[in-house]
Amino acid sequence: MTSPPERSWRDSARDLELRQRMREVEAAILSRAPEHDLQPSLDRIAAVMELLGDPQRNFPAIHLTGTNGKTSTTRIIESILRAHDLSTGRFTSPHLHTIRERVALNGAPIEVDRFVAAYDEVSPYLDLVDARAQETGGPRMTYFEAVVAIAYAVFADVPVDVAIVEVGMGGAWDATNVLDAPVSVITPIALDHQHFLGDRVTDVATEKAGIIKADGIAVVGLQEDLDVVDILRSRAESVGARILFEGNDFGVTAREVAVGGQLLSVRGLAGEYPELYLPLHGAHQAQNTAVAIAAVEAFLGGGEQPIDLEVLLAGLAAARSPGRLEVVRRSPTVLVDAAHNPAGALVLREALRDSFTFSRLVGVIAILKDKDAAEMLEILEPVLDEVVITKTTSPRAMSPRELGELAEEIFGEHRVSVLPELPEALDRAAELADEGGVSGGVVATGSVTTAAEVRMLLGHTES
Repeated sequence: MTSPPERSWRDSARDLELRQRMREVEAAILSRAPEHDLQPSLDRIAAVMELLGDPQRNFPAIHLTGTNGKTSTTRIIESILRAHDLSTGRFTSPHLHTIRERVALNGAPIEVDRFVAAYDEVSPYLDLVDARAQETGGPRMTYFEAVVAIAYAVFADVPVDVAIVEVGMGGAWDATNVLDAPVSVITPIALDHQHFLGDRVTDVATEKAGIIKADGIAVVGLQEDLDVVDILRSRAESVGARILFEGNDFGVTAREVAVGGQLLSVRGLAGEYPELYLPLHGAHQAQNTAVAIAAVEAFLGGGEQPIDLEVLLAGLAAARSPGRLEVVRRSPTVLVDAAHNPAGALVLREALRDSFTFSRLVGVIAILKDKDAAEMLEILEPVLDEVVITKTTSPRAMSPRELGELAEEIFGEHRVSVLPELPEALDRAAELADEGGVSGGVVATGSVTTAAEVRMLLGHTES
């Protein structure tokens, strides 16, 4: 009989071997073209899916796109569906701390052994499709395509009752769009990734409308541009989908700030839902919740059956969206937010005004060099007393010197500090916030990486 110490030793050895294998898998995936290097074709991912037996056809799905709010809405939908005792798969991107966050089962990142096993199953087919593509001068499959293939293989293998899937970029040509989801969700659309999606919001809308499927239901969040609404409606009509708009078919009817979040009432597609507590901050999260409720109604009952109020209350109470206006420290209060484009910065600014009462607020700002940093800084300037400019470890990070020069033009030199290392920048921001007394605060923003690295520095590695 094996003694307990020997079993423990063997378990530790196996764990070490598995961790090493996970590092090898991550290195293999990272060797592919990065996810922001979009290859506009579904041919490669469709070929892998076919070789795997089309796993994406073995589970129903809710498919989400939009410019901002996708991840939060995905997580809220998932939480409500889990409250219905459904087994869920969740696919989101990018991740904060580990690639396994992108492929979640029942609200948690998949385990290392499951991720490795799924990669080992999928890898030969990735290689085969790579070889076929390169024979004709085409590219290898990208990082993002590889992770989509892993996710769909896992969701089919479990199997899940429903997958909630967020696109990576765009919609029509996004690798996730080999799904034939009965419910599609489109959050507010604005400009982002212009080098891939176009310089006009109508171009972006046309690309994102591609996830609306024949005979499905499309749930659409508030859109500022009426041309966007027309494009989405036209797509729905052309494929015979039913389309439902926030503000017309459903929406938030009442809202007030509450301790740790907010209290809201929502008119759904099939019912009225009063006094819902949501542990997330900002009016935008109330709107994300209305969209999520409508999406769940559409999925469970075609929009004809209301959600049981007690189940809905439980689902919303459990909703979390790490890195999205998240409090990660007290005294001084430190918030992190993944705003990475002007639309996201605008949402952040309004949420700070709405949900917090800081006597002094200091920004820790690190932005990627392919983003409109000047416009983001201009949007945030009215709510930040000072900013500390820095950078993350991302190879795409804008240099602190260049970003600092932009900040000085907008904030004035006396309100800007430049510290190239993020830990020192965070410490300096906390010192500046303390000058506001107990009601001083810090908000770290500018990219998903900024939010992730500040979370990690403050001891938060779970998501």
